[in-house]
Amino acid sequence: MRNAILIHGLADKDEYYDAALPSCSNSHWFPWLQKQLLINEIKADTPEVPRPFEMNWEAWVKEVERFPIIPETILVGHSMGGGFLIRYLSEHPEVKAAKVILVAPWLNRSHEEDATFFDFELRPEIVDQVISITVFASDNDHKDVTDSVDYLKTMLPGARFVTFHGYGHFCFEDMKTTAFPELLASVLP
Repeated sequence: MRNAILIHGLADKDEYYDAALPSCSNSHWFPWLQKQLLINEIKADTPEVPRPFEMNWEAWVKEVERFPIIPETILVGHSMGGGFLIRYLSEHPEVKAAKVILVAPWLNRSHEEDATFFDFELRPEIVDQVISITVFASDNDHKDVTDSVDYLKTMLPGARFVTFHGYGHFCFEDMKTTAFPELLASVLP
């Protein structure tokens, strides 16, 4: 059975501890996508990184590695989760996957946050570790994200880049929906 791993992004500390808000892996379009993948016979896991606001690389790796990444695996990362996947694949050339889909990937190019999480050398050869890499971007996202996408365009010429109009950071507040059919279409064969 094919599998997918859906990786959330950075959390604000106040949001993380707000009992009225869903966990990172249960917000925005994550539950909808997970359900759609399950309906399509794709086991979908949504790791929940503990204290993701701390940007602790080892904690992210430990949580994600609880799930098997095999050549049939589909990896989806949102924001910092997308940046995590870029670093993870760059540092693990032995890892093979079917598809990698980065939604508004953030690589902290401006070093506004803790720079050590993204202290790595991006290997352009990661495109050879997977069948395909698709990057979703929006024309009205944060500058640091658009800078990250521009950087990926120069470093990963073999990737496919899709730009949306008005999707912001691909959060519920920007999209006004939890459904993300364009992402589902990119995930499914």
